[in-house]
Amino acid sequence: MAKISYQNLTEERDQLKEILSKEHRILQDISPDLVKLLGERNMQVQIHSDEWKKFGNSFYYFSTEQKTWSEARQDCRDRGADLVIINNLLLIQIFLYLLHSFLLDAEKEGVWKWVDGSPLTIKFWKSGEPNNDFGNENCAAFSPLSEKNKAWNDLDIAGWTCEFTPVFPRIYN
Repeated sequence: MAKISYQNLTEERDQLKEILSKEHRILQDISPDLVKLLGERNMQVQIHSDEWKKFGNSFYYFSTEQKTWSEARQDCRDRGADLVIINNLLLIQIFLYLLHSFLLDAEKEGVWKWVDGSPLTIKFWKSGEPNNDFGNENCAAFSPLSEKNKAWNDLDIAGWTCEFTPVFPRIYN
């Protein structure tokens, strides 16, 4: 009788191990989505303040300070966002209208990239720009149009714009 009881306990233990293993795999599968959802829930609270503006499916924070590229990117990350990527004509029009800065990274001098690593394909540099005048101008900023469609200047510090695109956009409607 003790042998049957021991065998039953062993089988039950093995079943519990299997159940625990399955539950652990399920938890690992949903954990990243849960983290994103919780982050977006917290972001939703921030976004409904006057600091964030919605255009299309994304939200934008327009800084009023000036910082270096690295400092500005960290500020965006602290807000649960990243530096803006201007990759369509609507965003270009918005930024031209607002005359606001955005930041690009020039890891290698003369090679400008967005924070996602994509190359700069649409360019509106003013004549003579980018010129890296102060030796470390990794910020691109809009300035009033002095030439048709030429409004970008490179600077060492600038204001910046954070962009946040929700993974679950339905919670922001």
